[in-house]
Amino acid sequence: MLKGFYALILVLGPFILPGIINRIKAIWAGRKGPAILQPLFDFNKLIRKGEVISKTTSFVFRIAPPVNVAAVLFASLIIPLPQHNAILSFPGDFILFAYSLALARFMLVIAALDTGSSFEGMGSAREITFSAIVEPAFFILVGSLALVTGHTSFAAIFELLNYSTGFTILVKSLCVISLFIMLLTECARVPVDDPNTHLELTMIHEVMILDYSGSDLAFMQYAVGLKMVTIATLLANLLIPTGTGTAAGLALYLVVLAIAAIAVGLVESWIARLRMTHVPQFIFLMAAFSLTAFAVVMFLIHGGF
Repeated sequence: MLKGFYALILVLGPFILPGIINRIKAIWAGRKGPAILQPLFDFNKLIRKGEVISKTTSFVFRIAPPVNVAAVLFASLIIPLPQHNAILSFPGDFILFAYSLALARFMLVIAALDTGSSFEGMGSAREITFSAIVEPAFFILVGSLALVTGHTSFAAIFELLNYSTGFTILVKSLCVISLFIMLLTECARVPVDDPNTHLELTMIHEVMILDYSGSDLAFMQYAVGLKMVTIATLLANLLIPTGTGTAAGLALYLVVLAIAAIAVGLVESWIARLRMTHVPQFIFLMAAFSLTAFAVVMFLIHGGF
């Protein structure tokens, strides 16, 4: 039952979460806005369209969309549902999780470079630069949680962490903020990037998929939504307390996913996209919160609390 529930979330979540974000932005702007399932309708429309592929591209350009989706999907299988084991769980699984996302990013970048476009090369350079800040911050964050619990698998970390009280509330709060910044960065959302812009000089993710069309474009967009669901599931594991019943836990999981989407929509309604030179400063906030969580943990280990 749980595997079927999670499979349903992985199938529909990448459409529903962006739909909620667009709906929140429309409501805040005083517009009726698109339906929540509009991303699903757009996906279905793109699937049925033909493709235009540049003669300058190689096989790399063709295999990038399926590999991108497969890598993000594999990463999502490592994340446990709140209070339940993941489909793939073993000591050190967070390393495989991080590098599964890195593989998806790598395929996206080399596919963009494969087109020979200077604009897509510019977007690729930005993507790599920002990921070089996000990945170390993520490892510091998970390392802090591993020090607290004494375990290196997501399932064991979340299970023991949610039993704890006191200082762990501070650590978890710092980690939640850090992961939310990671969500905004990895999923190309404001203030890091704007998925609705069409000005190449200010684009990051969108400029890298400019040459895609039809089903390939549909799967590239689906991979972004799937990544959003995956990171939001990490947030749910931190926020849902251990001891909640199965039905209540799954209901709270859906609530956290919706709250994460609403929060992204509010951020995009309140804040404009940052100047490209200021984006690294924003992403460094993730590193700052992760380092603060690490400092709190080390202070505890050495008898500070």
